[in-house]
This record gives sequence, C-alpha cells and structure tokens, in this order.
Amino acid sequence: MMIRIEARADAATGLFFLEVFMPADAAQPYVSTAPRYATAAAAEQDVIASISAAANRPR
Repeated sequence: MMIRIEARADAATGLFFLEVFMPADAAQPYVSTAPRYATAAAAEQDVIASISAAANRPR
C-alpha cells in the first residue's frame, strides 16, 4: 500500500504540519501532525527520519 505525505502551512501560526494520506489517493488525510515545523523542508526531513528509524529498528 502506498502513502502520500504532504507538508502544509498553518495560516494561524505560520508553521508547517504534515498530512499523511493512506491510501495515497485518499481525499482526506489519515492523520495530521500539529503545526510545529518552521519550514516545509524541516517537516519532510522529520518524517523521513521517523520512517527510517522505524524501518531500522531491531525486530
């Protein structure tokens, strides 16, 4: 199953948050983070680091 991750700007705070869509073509996000990132790039790097850490966790 494919997912789609999008960084969005929060109009109220000026910070970015992430929306995770599952499946990738879903109209509404499966889950969203709180707006806590200064840039879209920081949000994207954080989710990549989280996925990488989970994938590399000993089983």
